[in-house]
Amino acid sequence: MSIQSKRVSPAGLLIALGIIYGDIGTSPLYTFQTILTDGGGISKGLVFGAISCVFWTLTLQTTFKYVIITLQADNHGEGGVFSLYALVRRYGKNLVYPAIIGAGTLLADGIITPPITVTSAIEGLNMVKGLNQHIVPGNNLVLEIVIVILYLLFLFQRFGTKVIGGSFGPIMFLWFSMLGLTGILQIFHYPEIFAALNPAYAIELLTEHPGGFWLLGAVFLCTTGAEALYSDLGHCGKKNIQISWIFVKTTLVLNYLGQGAWALMQHKQSLAGINPFFAIVPSPFLLLSVLLATVASIIASQALISGSFTLISEAISLGFWPRIKVKYPTNIRGQIYIPSINWVLFMGCLMVVLYFRTSEAMTAAYGFSITIAMLMTTVLMYYFLRYIKHYPFWIVGAIVTVFVLVEGSFFVANAVKLLKRLFFLVFEIGLIGTMYVWYNARNITLRLLIYVKLSDYLPQLRELSNNNKIPKYATNVVYLTKTQSKGEIEKRILDSIFRNPSKRADVYWFINIDRADDPYTMEYGIEQIVENKVIRINFRLGFRIQPRIGVMLKMVVDEMRANKELAIKSQSGDISTDDYNDFKFVILERFLSYDNEFSGREKFILNSYFTMIKWARSDREAYGIDLNQAVFEKVPLVVSPVTNIKLKRAYYKNNST
Repeated sequence: MSIQSKRVSPAGLLIALGIIYGDIGTSPLYTFQTILTDGGGISKGLVFGAISCVFWTLTLQTTFKYVIITLQADNHGEGGVFSLYALVRRYGKNLVYPAIIGAGTLLADGIITPPITVTSAIEGLNMVKGLNQHIVPGNNLVLEIVIVILYLLFLFQRFGTKVIGGSFGPIMFLWFSMLGLTGILQIFHYPEIFAALNPAYAIELLTEHPGGFWLLGAVFLCTTGAEALYSDLGHCGKKNIQISWIFVKTTLVLNYLGQGAWALMQHKQSLAGINPFFAIVPSPFLLLSVLLATVASIIASQALISGSFTLISEAISLGFWPRIKVKYPTNIRGQIYIPSINWVLFMGCLMVVLYFRTSEAMTAAYGFSITIAMLMTTVLMYYFLRYIKHYPFWIVGAIVTVFVLVEGSFFVANAVKLLKRLFFLVFEIGLIGTMYVWYNARNITLRLLIYVKLSDYLPQLRELSNNNKIPKYATNVVYLTKTQSKGEIEKRILDSIFRNPSKRADVYWFINIDRADDPYTMEYGIEQIVENKVIRINFRLGFRIQPRIGVMLKMVVDEMRANKELAIKSQSGDISTDDYNDFKFVILERFLSYDNEFSGREKFILNSYFTMIKWARSDREAYGIDLNQAVFEKVPLVVSPVTNIKLKRAYYKNNST
């Protein structure tokens, strides 16, 4: 996204409407209907209480927490749970777990929000005269239409959104304008509905209405998309999000007020299957409103899917997820496509549609995951406000207490939905478990690395390089090193150089990749440890930058040659050659040795880790190294050597004659 789109401007505000507010903007499709249905019917106390709860949820949760407070956690223009974690991770080693849980539950949101929004929109056709006999919530025709729309949506991801992305903003502007106008039409006939904004009605509903507290599970639907609002900070900029929220919140509240006014004017005790959202639309515009709702739901789903790709990409960079294929379908910065995640999300959405069938059943299972994600963001925000913003403890404590009370109440109310969404648990546990295993296994393997002083081995490297009796392995031998210390090197790298067999080269390159906390840093430093013989390069890359080391090293070598910092010959003897086939990347791949005694936890983590490695991209693919330049070596991983085998020698008589 261009820098201009992050400045406050009409274009920036439109982009914010198209990217940021799709999810929360489509929540009126089902929120009010769900509250009234769960509340047992239409009554003034329920309607006023529902609108009051919705208004104050949007005020406390969306406006106060996310639009005002959380957007301050701006990590060089980027947002989201991993960006926030990158800012605060130095203040607590266990903060990794809120980040993992928050990311996993937010990703789980990606398999239910698209089905809810699309299904709610399509079900609106039931209210169009002539279609009500064919479009019945839960029937096969509705399911087929929803599945086709979702399939095309996920299929289109490979092409990016550059072509149609520019239309998202104007379409969502029309959508929000429709929300406000249809609400005003009903409010005009029942202006008393404005009294519902009084928080006393919310308190009365939660404390006096039968089962009132548990209605918070339905009320929570109004704030869907608030967490994604922060995740999409990098696409639009803080000011555009904050200013456009004024318009968005106004139209949302007007629409909820309009639905409430309509419900009370019906003088009926139940909705009888009617969706108040479409009921308040004038009949001549009903079909148009359904079409607009469908397009808005697709835009909302698109933003959520794109956010999932970004989240996984950041998880890969931060070492929380196996390295999988990431594609860049357009030249827009930050727009990515991850095929495996795309189709996993689609299969999840397909299961949701086939299992629940109606939007009403889907909303009954929604909310549990996202409340956990919000609570995890609150944990990380405490450290941001306390240690980065340096707010006094009593202010931070008060803010966090409000968040925890609100989100804790929503969590409890949504926890009762657990039995209705058990198969979601498999998805969530799989996501969180993958990140937990990958992170901890990497820590175990890094802990076992032995580092030695490189200076102690420089004479041997010179001797090997100059020993013409040993066949030259390559002109340039390249290793990826994990050590940040310029004076150290992994012992396994030196073992590889001097054995397996000896790797004589003119130049030994040691490359380290340092992940920066900010997203788009691209820097490097060079240290000639032994001039034209042993060279270390440290790449400092932002966590959203794909490390294409093969290309990056070529650029570094070109610059060094241009600056006359490098004078080496290729196999052909040409000093200025551009033949990069003379660079051999030696990639050390670990395998789990049989010589191990594990605890139960280590056994689970490491066995799972090495199973995941089989499905993940290799170091060669992850770091953008061409196959003709890569050499692979297997290195055994020994965590806890076996010590309890008691082997006794036996002596046998020689029976030969």
